[in-house]
Amino acid sequence: MSAIDVVVMAAGKGTRMKSQRPKVLHRLAGRPLLAHVLDSAAALQARSAVVVTGHGAIEVEAFCADWASAQATKGLQIALRTVRQEPQLGTGHAVQQAAPALPDDGVTLVLNGDVPLVRPGTLRRLLSLAGEHSIALLTVDTGEDAGAYGRIVRGAAEGNGDIPVRAIVEAKDASADQRAITEWYSGVIAAPTRLLKKYLALLTDDNAQKEFYLTDVVKHAVADGTPVLALQIDDDVEVAGVNSPVQLAELERALQQRHALRLMEAGVRLVDPARFDLRGTLQCGQDVEIDVGCIFEGDVTLADGVRIGAHCVIANATLAAGAVIHPFTHIDGGQDGVTVGAGALVGPFARLRPGAQLGPDVHIGNFVEVKNSTLAAGAKANHLAYLGDATVGERVNYGAGSITANYDGANKHRTVIEADVHVGSNCVLVAPLTLGAGGTVGGGSTITKSTPPGALSVARGKQISVADWQRPVKQKK
Repeated sequence: MSAIDVVVMAAGKGTRMKSQRPKVLHRLAGRPLLAHVLDSAAALQARSAVVVTGHGAIEVEAFCADWASAQATKGLQIALRTVRQEPQLGTGHAVQQAAPALPDDGVTLVLNGDVPLVRPGTLRRLLSLAGEHSIALLTVDTGEDAGAYGRIVRGAAEGNGDIPVRAIVEAKDASADQRAITEWYSGVIAAPTRLLKKYLALLTDDNAQKEFYLTDVVKHAVADGTPVLALQIDDDVEVAGVNSPVQLAELERALQQRHALRLMEAGVRLVDPARFDLRGTLQCGQDVEIDVGCIFEGDVTLADGVRIGAHCVIANATLAAGAVIHPFTHIDGGQDGVTVGAGALVGPFARLRPGAQLGPDVHIGNFVEVKNSTLAAGAKANHLAYLGDATVGERVNYGAGSITANYDGANKHRTVIEADVHVGSNCVLVAPLTLGAGGTVGGGSTITKSTPPGALSVARGKQISVADWQRPVKQKK
């Protein structure tokens, strides 16, 4: 197959979105629509991609730069550039702006920045039809009214049984008989670049909308004797566009259903696939169970036997075998990631922040927050506590209401709690300090200096009791 160059049309305003944000930057599964389209181009190992911008060009071009940078860090090579369409005079005019950036020796694949769910496998099949001497269209026929889509007009059957495409007629220009056609053009086309450029140069705006239609390329190809082939699919979700918040929400559920089915087919137990959201990548071992309302973001790995309770949010984390995350827990690994050891119990209502590393059988209970801290095997912080910039040894028991005071207003400092330390309730550990192995900190203590191993450390005001003390009472008016 010839080298692939992709053109992505992303200049539209998206008036029906009723938003200041460019339409192609609205999010589907946590990522801009345009990201999904560019990811498909990368999956095809395209040589280059040209994004045609217009409305919101500055924001769209900034996103393209960020996307290209992210691809480079992954070692993926795809040359990305942007061109502007100003003014916006139709789909054919948009591709005309990209044409000078397209090498003549390749095949050009035209995609739409607001059509995010077309599968790379479908695009490969389409590209195989285009070859070096023919044009290929992606079409859909669900047997229903094609609405505002361009109709596919076919000619007489040929000897091999193929019925060639003779034209695409835009809905506004179609006759009554043509509007009755149920096969429609998806907006996706593949063509040898040298032929595409030839037919782009012949486009005119002699139509109802006074625009330069990309679909008229077909008319000129047919007149020139170039075969026009169609890859017909029956899954209209693959080529569904986003023009309104309603359509965006519909595609969100369609994409999440894809994810849910893939996971369940691999053995994951989803209590309700309609209440599951994946906004990144999720790798699962055997016998993983996920309750309702859970959201997974970034890169998440769940090993064998992991159980996720209802309404958890988990991002950029690795959970070892047998870990249990109780309901309403929030795990966000950020760039540093979070690891949860085998058999660990987390939550409910716990929060693990970037750099939290829990060893095997660690317990993190309700309303406990952990950030940039490691907890060794068997350590427990079961209630209402904060551990930040801490190194916690094996079997430590960290009391309710206790915190590490790790920030002095300018710098972060580390707290080291050695193995088998017991920290009582409502303690403040003012870093930097080390609590020696096997020591005990009395409840309510504020510890500002390191403690020796095995010691009891108490730092609090002396208790005073006043006998027969009378509370004040309100004076009667």
